Order: sequence, then C-alpha cells, then structure tokens
Amino acid sequence: MIAAKKKVSLLGVPLDLGGNRRGVDMGPSAVRMTRVVEGIRGLGFELVDRGDVDVPLPEEVSPGDPCQKYAADIRGVCENVCKTVYQCHQEGHLPVILGGDHSIAMGSVAGTAKHFRERGQQIGLLWVDAHGDMNTPESSQSGNVHGMPLAHLLGMGNPALANIGGISPKVHAWNTVLLGVRDLDLREKSMITDSKVTVITMREIDRDGIAKCLDDALRALLHGTAGIHVSFDMDVVDPSLAPGVGTPRKGGLDYREAHFAMEAVADCGKLLALDVVEINPILDTRNSTAELAEELILSALGKRIF
Repeated sequence: MIAAKKKVSLLGVPLDLGGNRRGVDMGPSAVRMTRVVEGIRGLGFELVDRGDVDVPLPEEVSPGDPCQKYAADIRGVCENVCKTVYQCHQEGHLPVILGGDHSIAMGSVAGTAKHFRERGQQIGLLWVDAHGDMNTPESSQSGNVHGMPLAHLLGMGNPALANIGGISPKVHAWNTVLLGVRDLDLREKSMITDSKVTVITMREIDRDGIAKCLDDALRALLHGTAGIHVSFDMDVVDPSLAPGVGTPRKGGLDYREAHFAMEAVADCGKLLALDVVEINPILDTRNSTAELAEELILSALGKRIF
C-alpha cells in the first residue's frame, strides 16, 4: 500500500515559463489523453481530478530579470500549486502532479513539505532527472528557471523562490537524491558537490545496476523522514523511448530501469507525492512520451508485473 493512502488527486500545471521551448504546457493534457485515470482507479484508488492550475502565457507577462526569466510569475504559480498540494495532503490524498516544466516542483514539494513539517516530520526528495537543476540565478548561463528548482528547494538562490510556501529549505540535503544525472553545467557540478546531496549518475547505474542504486537511494530518502516526494523529469529516460522532451540527451534510463525505480518506490510503501514533468507533445511521436509517463505513474502507485 502507498503510504497508507487510497485516495489520489490528479493536478495539472501547464507551465512553460521555466524553459525556452514552447509546448510543455500541453503535457498535462497529453497525459490525460492516455488511460491514466482508468489505470489509477484500476489499482483500487479513489481518484479526484482537480483540473489545472491557472498559469499565464509568455505573451501576457514580461520575462524580467534575464538571469531568472519570469521568476515572479513562476513564483505565483508555484504558490498556488503549493496550496493545492498542501490541501490534497490535508484531505488524505496522494497528489500526482502533471507538468509543465520542472520549475513547478518548487510548488509541489513545498506543499508536501509544509504538510509534514506541521506534524514535526521531514520528507525525502527523489529527483529523477538527466540534469541537476541546481543552478541559481547567479550561476545559470540561460536564466531558465526550470534549471534551478532543486537549488531553491534546498534553500539556495533567490529568497523569493526559496521561500515558496513559507518554509526554507523544504528538504535536507542528506534526504535528497539525484538519480539518472548525465548532463551537468561546470559551475553546477561544484554546487552539487558542495550541497552534499546524494548523486547517482548514469555511470553508477551502468556500473552497479539499478537495484543497488535504488537501495542506496532509499536509505538516504527514508532516513528520519515521513516518506518520499518523487519528482520525475521525463528527460531522464533515453530519448529513443521518450522523444517528447525539451532537452533530450542520449544514454538515459532504459524502459525497465525507469519502471524499476518507480516500482522500488512503490514497494517501500512511503510514496507521499509524485511529479511527472517536461512532457512536450510538439516534440513527441504519437504521444509515446505521455504514454510512458502514464505507465510510470501506475508503477509508482503499485502496479506490478505479477
């Protein structure tokens, strides 16, 4: 059973202000076009679809500071995401959040952290991503906020983004795991090293196998925590399987590795919330990336081979 919850809330966040390629705002719709609703209900969950959070279009707002483009508007969206995710937890639901670019996790993780912080508990954060997302406005070469959310969740960077939900940091470095990393900026590498988060790159997965890597990850994630918020960027999967992402990089997780990671989370019984982000239907092939996202959601919620 998933963290003793049998109710799931589905929430879409069609945000594309965090990156520099349009189309990721259609990610929630692409996933809803699959059989994800029927699949979740088929696993025995009561499902509430809370629709989509309102987000501004790039044409409606100013990018502002080129070092952190659209930061003020992204913060506004993330505050609303935080409130909705927090309410889901208050009602005893497990939130499944569909992106949108990865900056939405500044809101979703804040909502989970706030709920459990009020109960005197910390959370673990499993960040499954080809990239570190540990830049700050000072270190970023692009100014794209979707490359900064993990840094802000750990309390670094712009205080306005780091304090979404009224708490900072949202998670401790020793309860945070980066899984599947294979594409890091030079300055970002040193920031990740200094942060003391657990980093499991594709090299470690190649060398040790996904099972050992998940065992190591879960030890860090569950040490003194209420459970795990998983934030899954679809670009962690090899682009031969997930072409519909904005920043594809060869050499990612294969089909079974991605599923094993989510199955391991389900098996531990401590999943608190799940983000699935960066699905871009414009770049996809026959909605295959969204369909894989649906499968991974179901694996995280406990679907088994046997």
